[in-house]
Amino acid sequence: MIRFECDYAEGAHERILRRLFETNLEQTPGYSEDHYCARARDYVRDLCEDPGLDVHFLVGGTQTNAAVIAAALRPHQGVIAAASGHIAVHETGAIESYGHKVLTVPSGDGKLSALDVRRVHENHWGDVTHEHMVQPAMVYISQPTENGTLYTREELETLRGACLDCGLLLYVDGARLGYGLMSEACDLTLPELAGLCDAFSIGGTKQGMLFGEALVLAHPLLKRDFRYIVKQHGGLLAKGRLLGVQFCAMLEDGLYFDLAKEADRLAMTIRRAFEERGFPVLFDSHTNQQYPILPDHLLAELEEDFAFSFWEKVDGEHTAVRICTSWATEERAVKALIDALDRE
Repeated sequence: MIRFECDYAEGAHERILRRLFETNLEQTPGYSEDHYCARARDYVRDLCEDPGLDVHFLVGGTQTNAAVIAAALRPHQGVIAAASGHIAVHETGAIESYGHKVLTVPSGDGKLSALDVRRVHENHWGDVTHEHMVQPAMVYISQPTENGTLYTREELETLRGACLDCGLLLYVDGARLGYGLMSEACDLTLPELAGLCDAFSIGGTKQGMLFGEALVLAHPLLKRDFRYIVKQHGGLLAKGRLLGVQFCAMLEDGLYFDLAKEADRLAMTIRRAFEERGFPVLFDSHTNQQYPILPDHLLAELEEDFAFSFWEKVDGEHTAVRICTSWATEERAVKALIDALDRE
């Protein structure tokens, strides 16, 4: 079975495993106060070209999202997200469990627009009974989105403008940020992203690390007492140096971005193969996530040898699936999938 259903099916890049082995018996302070985490923070700040950023290392994406949203919001406030956004669909109500409502907006491609944000803001404050409703105070987006789509620089600038006008904080979930930044369709750099939001994450779990996310904070409100909030949300790892070692290994010479670029290349090879054979895609994704629409009979045959993620039924005879490449995907796996298409 060749697995394409996610980008975290494998363990970790061999360099990370080697570094963890090499440093295994070192004694360091706990809770990310070691020299490896300090070095990794410097790598992130240098890549973002901003020495004033706070950088925190957490174990996973859900803890990261929950912690930063909790830091941003007062008890009566909520966060705006696309209806397909990760915090709205795939985190088991984690945000709501901490007392904050996710205010969802319909979106065909998974993105939020500046107009969407302004409408939510205006609808709330334009209602004379607004104090009886959850107050929007933050905007959540991901880059790439759950549908593999990307925000352009112009879209993010316009969205940022709307957030500033409405007094809303902007957070970018970057669980797959490398795959987004290295996409052939991306016109946004990491320093530009860092300058256009109040906080963002750099994902490691889905990009070659055993586990770990780097959360980057720019807004002073979010920086205050943030380690308290991380601890409260179960995200402060006692053996924090394990996160620092991994991020050092990935960021010191661009390995993180090289692996992402190759995954994107293979994903686009898969997309072109499906389209050339007459199979359309559900979303215009140029990242490592692809969404071909397949006849159900073909899908059943392919699933004998390949694992995909179900995405949605398009009609009575067709299904859209998600196909993910990752930092570990090999050319031969992609070739095997394309060869299987040609045999059917």
